[in-house]
Amino acid sequence: MKQLHNSIRYLPQRPAWRWFVLVFIIYLSSASAGRFISTASAQPPPTTILDEYVQMGLQNNLALRQESLDVRRVTESLNQARALFYPRVTFNPTYSLAAGGRRLEFPIGDLINPIYSTLNRLTGAERFPTNLENVNELLAPNNFHDTRVNVQYAIYNTDIQYNYLIQKNLLTAQQARRQVIENELRYTIATAYYQYLQTLDAIRIFTNSKTILRELVKLNQKLVNNNVATKDVVTSAEYEVSKLDQQMAVAEKNRETARAYVNFLLNRDLLTALKVDSTLLTNPLPAPAESVVSLEEVALVQRKELAQLQGSLQAAQTAIKLNEANAKIPSIYIGGYAGFQGFGYTFRNQAYTIGQLGLTWDLFKGYEKRSKIQQAKIQAESVQTRLTEVQQQIRLQVVQAFYEADAADESLRATGQGVTATGQTLRIIDSKYRNGQALLIEFLKAQNDHLTAQIQQSLAKMDVRLKRAALDRVTAVK
Repeated sequence: MKQLHNSIRYLPQRPAWRWFVLVFIIYLSSASAGRFISTASAQPPPTTILDEYVQMGLQNNLALRQESLDVRRVTESLNQARALFYPRVTFNPTYSLAAGGRRLEFPIGDLINPIYSTLNRLTGAERFPTNLENVNELLAPNNFHDTRVNVQYAIYNTDIQYNYLIQKNLLTAQQARRQVIENELRYTIATAYYQYLQTLDAIRIFTNSKTILRELVKLNQKLVNNNVATKDVVTSAEYEVSKLDQQMAVAEKNRETARAYVNFLLNRDLLTALKVDSTLLTNPLPAPAESVVSLEEVALVQRKELAQLQGSLQAAQTAIKLNEANAKIPSIYIGGYAGFQGFGYTFRNQAYTIGQLGLTWDLFKGYEKRSKIQQAKIQAESVQTRLTEVQQQIRLQVVQAFYEADAADESLRATGQGVTATGQTLRIIDSKYRNGQALLIEFLKAQNDHLTAQIQQSLAKMDVRLKRAALDRVTAVK
């Protein structure tokens, strides 16, 4: 490390105001470094209950709040990198008291006084002093102060410039990461809410089936009272009611668990009641208008994982430029001091000013910089490889989600046909049973088939919603 310091001037008795003027001029010129303005995307107003819950989750969720704090942390790192463009001004007063220690002893009086005496005799006049004292001073200064303002400003420093660019790229990557978490949170809240609605639909189906079975118990009881049937038809029907009670208990447990999970994602009391959007259970979803190929292209544009990796890649590429510039280009700075220096705080005849022009240039450092350049290139290549891999993974996710959504639509149509068929069968068997033309086991089988078909249809409805939410997730469509 070599440093070239060119001392411009040393003025012990001139005022220091000129130096402060120079500092002010440098400060104004450094304002060209600019300011970073962070922008936040405004959320659209909610149009459905689910949209309302999604926005509530985006505002209150603790994981997303943590990501917001990380974005703010990286923003402060960028502010710190920007601060290096400005001059550094420090007030640095020191005051020293000393006692004992090494001394500087020099017999200047013993050496010079005889010579001066001889010269006075030869010239016949007292022109030279003959009372000089020997030097006997402490090396450590006693009652000595140095009160000054230090100024340093980098005229050209590649580390500062490229470090600022790297921090900007890292901030972009961190903001993209927050949007990735936001996209995942949207999907998680939507799926949790769909599962809650599915438990409500299951309870509705079980309640309707229980009503049918209770009517069956009453009918069978009348048949027994009229000596048309034996007691076993009543107990068999009551057993079917008890099985439904068990299934109802499980469904109610699932409802409370699903509600608690939704409230957990919204960061509020777990027992808070949820609004029910009945349209999600009745209104069918239209089929995706885009083809799988177009959805792949949309995903490659919308997915913030790619923006995050691209920000990291740009940071790695900037690090290459930083290390290459470090190996070839010196750093130049100006600086100096202005203040007062002397024994005792008198400030009289103690003012001084020093200006400096410095250059720092590593001529040889054991091939360390060459190794850092290769290391930065390897890092950039690693991020580029990861970027390519994630692009392929996103394409695969879109293809899988697209065909899973298509299969869910087909499954829903099939379950609809099953509900219609089992419903017609149940009505026929019910009529025949009431007229004594069908056995109880036939009625129970038809009722159980219809119940199963309704549960399957309810699951299929929610599966369509879940698969469509998954497709929106992999394409990053809000």
